[in-house]
Amino acid sequence: MSKVPAPTRLIDSETRRALQLDALAAVLPMDRRDRLAHLLTDDDVDTLKHLARVGMGENTLRALASDLAYLEAWCQAATASPLPWPASESLALKFLAHHLWDRAKRETDPRHGMPENVAADLQSAELLRVDGPHAPSTVKRRLSSWATLHRWKGLDGPFKSPTLRSALRLAVRASARPRRRKSKCAVTRDILDTLLATCRSDRLADRRDLALLLIAFGSGGRRRSEVARLRVEQLHDEPPVPIDPEDCNTLFLPCMSIALGRTKTGQADDDARVLLIGSPVVALREWLARADIQTGPIFRAIDRWGALDERPLTPQAVNLIVKRRCVQAGLDPEAFSAHGLRSGYLTEAARNGVPLSEAMQQSQHRSVQQAASYYNEAERRLGRAARLAV
Repeated sequence: MSKVPAPTRLIDSETRRALQLDALAAVLPMDRRDRLAHLLTDDDVDTLKHLARVGMGENTLRALASDLAYLEAWCQAATASPLPWPASESLALKFLAHHLWDRAKRETDPRHGMPENVAADLQSAELLRVDGPHAPSTVKRRLSSWATLHRWKGLDGPFKSPTLRSALRLAVRASARPRRRKSKCAVTRDILDTLLATCRSDRLADRRDLALLLIAFGSGGRRRSEVARLRVEQLHDEPPVPIDPEDCNTLFLPCMSIALGRTKTGQADDDARVLLIGSPVVALREWLARADIQTGPIFRAIDRWGALDERPLTPQAVNLIVKRRCVQAGLDPEAFSAHGLRSGYLTEAARNGVPLSEAMQQSQHRSVQQAASYYNEAERRLGRAARLAV
């Protein structure tokens, strides 16, 4: 008598998507895995897995997943239908109208902006946290993510249409929201020294944070994501360099280079390198020796008992370290963030008369306009134009 096979265990589509998202655990925010599985479709998950396989940057993939989930939820709430591929121009225009609008117009016309029922659905899903129009930067990023996903799916979207571009320009003007800095205050050299003064004990966490702050600043103001994923294999010892290149009898400083690999503005195969000279090199070598790190991630979590984790710090942890050191130094943590090290580096370079091109070579800024903005700000503060009424 033949044996009857046991019935195959059936799982619903949402559970299946959650299990597939486990494969992206190293990239996506897994505390939101179940919510993503509920919002995303099977095709969405397949697209994210494909992007992870082709090596898309972790932060970019996180943003795409988050934006895609929001777009799916918004479309369902606004049209009672799933997000279509490709999207129509009218749907993209509706997205703009729901997210960028005029507060004054809303007071006289309740139908202006996002409808109350759509906002209520998104708020109940904990996807909408603002009562007014969205920040233009957020809307532009989501439209960019939407366009990127269309390209990866091999589809033509409406995102280059003159109508949509004109509508976006007018909507941004109507929203009239000033651009916010990623860090209210730059971490210039004097602020950095104040933070470093909180890292002078022999505790393992102090040794790590001392090296982290010096590396992030001294290497040109590295982004927090770049600091978090630094590995020993990216470090290369270089010959010592003179303190004064014009004096042959001067003392020499230790030197090291960092191969950056993939960055926000560069590709993994770019041969971009930045130099570390002096105290950052000393602090980094002391940290690696103290933590006995010979391969793998450089900056790692440390538990309450002083045990070192094998996994690297997250970009969010790098930001929290900066804020925690601000608290210990008596500074306002709301005024500073990890990005302040990047803006602070360029601001300090401008103050010290370092040519913009030389500073950009170290910071790896691709945009002269962006890098020059820090120089212009420093010149305005040190110049005479704003002091005529003093």
